[in-house]
Amino acid sequence: MQELSHVDESGTVRMVDVGGKPNARRRAAARGMVRTAPETARRLRELPKGDALVTAQLAGIMAAKRTSELIPLCHPLPLTQVEVGLVVVDDGVEIAASAETTAQTGVEMEALVAVTVAALTVYDMAKGIDKGMEITDIELVEKTKAPL
Repeated sequence: MQELSHVDESGTVRMVDVGGKPNARRRAAARGMVRTAPETARRLRELPKGDALVTAQLAGIMAAKRTSELIPLCHPLPLTQVEVGLVVVDDGVEIAASAETTAQTGVEMEALVAVTVAALTVYDMAKGIDKGMEITDIELVEKTKAPL
């Protein structure tokens, strides 16, 4: 098993020093699911709080931009692109997000945070009509790095 990069030899947490790493074009993609009742899925654009899909898309983008404020050891990154998509299916909403940067470290946490906050936003907006919702299957699906 590989050593944990955020823990030093004495077991103390630390921010990883990426100062010596070269800049590279980096991209990450993540996905997740909010499982709802079929009736809830059909109503997501017309909930009492408004359109859950548009609101969740914006929330995911905003969250990706603030990842380093939410996850203590993440580096703040100059994001060049964040995309969040939500697709209504019979049993809920499939969420996909990607983040891109040119930096010394990757953007997988930004993609994962975007999906997670988008899912939480759907949950928040629909909780008044569906008490049985579940947020599931949040995962990183792609991570790439291309030299400049």
